[in-house]
Amino acid sequence: QVSLIESGGGSVQAGGSLTLSCVASGNLFSRRGMAWFRQAPGEDREFVAAIGTRDVTDYGNSVKGRFSISRDDAKNTVYLQMNSLKFEDTAVYYCAFGRGSYGSRWPENYDPWGQGIQVTVSE
Repeated sequence: QVSLIESGGGSVQAGGSLTLSCVASGNLFSRRGMAWFRQAPGEDREFVAAIGTRDVTDYGNSVKGRFSISRDDAKNTVYLQMNSLKFEDTAVYYCAFGRGSYGSRWPENYDPWGQGIQVTVSE
């Protein structure tokens, strides 16, 4: 069973940057797509970014141009570099492990999920 451990969250002022990391256990990481989703209080879960095994990336419209997803297969780690953060980026961010090799916007294509990590952006 794969487990995911997220790190790098915290509090930052608007305009600042944070980098989230997610480390996966086991030996399947290099063959699976990975993604980040987020959920703010009272809101639905929102797609943030995804990356496939060939480094093809996809981004949600609200973060395009500000966030960047990358992966290091040697470290079983996926990253989310978040720049120009806005108050509305405040949410719990979840790392997700793909069922296949592609990156997808749809949460049903991922299992398991990380526990989530809080990102708070103050104005």
